[in-house]
Amino acid sequence: MSPVSTERTLPAVVVGIDTPIGLTVVRDLGQAGVPVYGIGRGVHALGMRSRYLTRGLVRPRDPDAMIDQLVHLNAELGPACLFAVSESDITLLNRHRERLSGFTIMFADQVRMDSVLNKDQTYAAAAKVGIRTPRTEQPASLAEVARLGAELRFPVVLKWANPHEVAARLGAAGLALDKTHYCHSAQELQAYLAPYERAGVYPLVQEYCAGYGLGQFVLMKDGQPQYTFQHRRVHEWPPEGGFSSMCESLPPDAHAELMARSVALLRELRWEGIAMVEYRHDPLTGESALMEVNGRFWGSLPLAWHAGARFPSMMHTLWGRRQPLAAPAYRSGVRCRYMLPETKRLLRILFAPQKIADKNLHFRRLPELLGYLGGFVRPRSRYYVFTLGDAGPFFSDVGQMLKKAWGAVGARLPLGRRRGAPASGK
Repeated sequence: MSPVSTERTLPAVVVGIDTPIGLTVVRDLGQAGVPVYGIGRGVHALGMRSRYLTRGLVRPRDPDAMIDQLVHLNAELGPACLFAVSESDITLLNRHRERLSGFTIMFADQVRMDSVLNKDQTYAAAAKVGIRTPRTEQPASLAEVARLGAELRFPVVLKWANPHEVAARLGAAGLALDKTHYCHSAQELQAYLAPYERAGVYPLVQEYCAGYGLGQFVLMKDGQPQYTFQHRRVHEWPPEGGFSSMCESLPPDAHAELMARSVALLRELRWEGIAMVEYRHDPLTGESALMEVNGRFWGSLPLAWHAGARFPSMMHTLWGRRQPLAAPAYRSGVRCRYMLPETKRLLRILFAPQKIADKNLHFRRLPELLGYLGGFVRPRSRYYVFTLGDAGPFFSDVGQMLKKAWGAVGARLPLGRRRGAPASGK
């Protein structure tokens, strides 16, 4: 009889199990046999209903109290890996790395995070390794906006170099933080940016790049790529560009030269861990322009997981267990749909196409509708939230959406009806 192994599997703590990204981290680690302790913003967080979650905890509202929560959990569990999903949480946890020293930290330090959050620094590194970047200008005044309006080709896309740095400043000035915005003329650019004068800060103004989103994902350790994965965005929400509502895994040998440059860029940034290098790829010209580098788990992580690219458990193997990686190749041609934004996209195309900001885009309604319906029977279709082996999060999410919808209907009823007053009759 062979001896029974008493080796303890190193547990993992995941901060941010509220989204499909955090849910996928939980599923991936749990499937690999890792005990997973998840922290979400409420009892209805997506990951709370996953069968792969060992225990779920609700995070305190106060950031310092959450750090205390993690310290106490570390004392209870002993050595464990610490994952975080959002950039804001990574920034918070990086400020307290000394207090969290009992964990094996599974995200980049703040120096590296800042190098990819700052687009100027990212684009400078990209230029060194021969990656094309779109012309990008940072106006500092309305006078500069007027000058750019006379120089640039339109349309242009407005985005923030580091959204987290300006959010509070914009809020104090009563301005919304739009992640992206399209302007089609110099007059439209001037009118849109005029209110930002009172905040004293302006978004980047970037030339428009035709094509579709192409994401290349790299797991770097000691300056070497340990695993790579890539996908294209088939659909986005909003339709003119934002985040994936449907994406598809690409063969490993596609865009090989560009992948080599993505790795070179991450080396130039001295990157360690996971990163997504995001491009806009024009299939007509074959050119790709760098948009940004995400130094965290990306929104389309569910696609990678369904395709067999198991990044969280690979990180657990490399940094947590400190064992060499023997990961299988992933499957190409897998499509993954995020059904709520995918449905919103279809409704906009069918009923409100005038709201699509990129006027270069044209959609045919019937093919879009048939494609939406056909996706449900496509053999390689998968979903961001729903999976047969772990359906609890899906049903919990649907229940919460129905509850919110019912609450919205109730709020619109006449006050007397909501208080139980009889409806007027003849």
